[in-house]
Amino acid sequence: MAFALIDKAAAPAVPLVLVTADGLARTLEGLPEPERRWAAANNFRGEPGNLTLLPGVDGAIARVLVGWNPAEPIWGLGGLSEVLPAGTYALETAVNRDAATRLVLGWAMGAYAFTRYKKRSRASAELVWPVEADRAEVERLASGISLARDLINTPAEEMGPEELAAAAERLARERGAAYAVTVGDALLRDNYPMIHAVGRGSARAPRLIDVTWGDPKAPKVTLVGKGVCFDSGGLDLKTASGMRMMKKDMGGAATLLGLASAIMEANLPVRLRVLIPAVENFVSGTSFRPLDVIRTRKGLTVEIGNTDAEGRLILCDALAEADREQPALIVDAATLTGAARVALGPDLPALFTHDDALAQSLLAAGTAESDPFWRLPLWKPYRKLLDSKVADLNNVSESGFAGAVIAALYLSDFVAPTTSWAHIDTYAWNAATRPGRPEGGEALGLRALYAAIKAKFAR
Repeated sequence: MAFALIDKAAAPAVPLVLVTADGLARTLEGLPEPERRWAAANNFRGEPGNLTLLPGVDGAIARVLVGWNPAEPIWGLGGLSEVLPAGTYALETAVNRDAATRLVLGWAMGAYAFTRYKKRSRASAELVWPVEADRAEVERLASGISLARDLINTPAEEMGPEELAAAAERLARERGAAYAVTVGDALLRDNYPMIHAVGRGSARAPRLIDVTWGDPKAPKVTLVGKGVCFDSGGLDLKTASGMRMMKKDMGGAATLLGLASAIMEANLPVRLRVLIPAVENFVSGTSFRPLDVIRTRKGLTVEIGNTDAEGRLILCDALAEADREQPALIVDAATLTGAARVALGPDLPALFTHDDALAQSLLAAGTAESDPFWRLPLWKPYRKLLDSKVADLNNVSESGFAGAVIAALYLSDFVAPTTSWAHIDTYAWNAATRPGRPEGGEALGLRALYAAIKAKFAR
């Protein structure tokens, strides 16, 4: 069943009782004495992550006590579909619409599994849809997150530029959006020289994916996602350990395709455009080289200080095209720098923007949705570190400092200072399973971006 959720149970469902640490004593008072003793014997404390299955007189499960934090409800049921015994469960605790929606979304996120190559080892527990939950909102967000996770988790052998484009085309067809793609040498004809340069070393042709949807008169929202389907580092070759996880280097593109799916399914009143430069950064006789100078779509020339800083190169052409239309909002997302991970770790995408109001809205949405960002500065004094003696700018700095800031400053040269633009440097991966967040590809920031865009434009 989709997301391990069902409309109704064929037999009586096992009740799920939400318990807080503060409300533990009150909850236990309402239970039969044997169940109280069982909960105490199993050290149930009502803390998030705490779980106790209470047996009935017939040996079956009578109810399940689930510790949770009402301030962060999305993770309350997030791990249960894969932890509880197979069967049907129903939320017994009365909660409002918002909490019910978040609880069920967390359940659905936790029920995700990547099964393209290996079947599930066990059946998932199933939850009866609570009547209070906003089912449409849960389904559109869970579907978008699952799409992003599937794309990221698929190995590069079966998720190259062509396959990523095909996924975007399927989504466009399903949502009634327009789809276009510019492939190979046509990128030079249409003035996307950076995308072509980075991708020309692979036998799998580079391309620019372009999806548009919505009323042309509505406010324009443009999403730009880094679609490096595999990054060897190019001639500045990565180490084996550095290359190992590079199937996820298209995580920015995947996240924004999932976001686009949710926006279109919700029919938000925007004119949506999604631009994804899709490439493989490979080594061959046609690879671009260190100290090459390449002219960008904007006309700026860039000296290649390092071929492994390729994400910003393909993004700059796409951002220049996005900015040409002067949209109300541009958001780009990219697995761009290791420096952001050193600074913030894997769970916190770095947020860069010169628009303080936009930053405030995204940070607030991230906190509200338990999908946080952390703002880092576009520190203008560091821009001189990208100066080149032979070109308008270099793609890297010779300094070892502030790598994530330097990358964001590079991108900012391709967006007008008056444009409301946010750059998100994400990891797009869960290193270990937690409630609602299975190990593997992750659409970090998707829910926060959706909430912020919905709040801004769906008034």
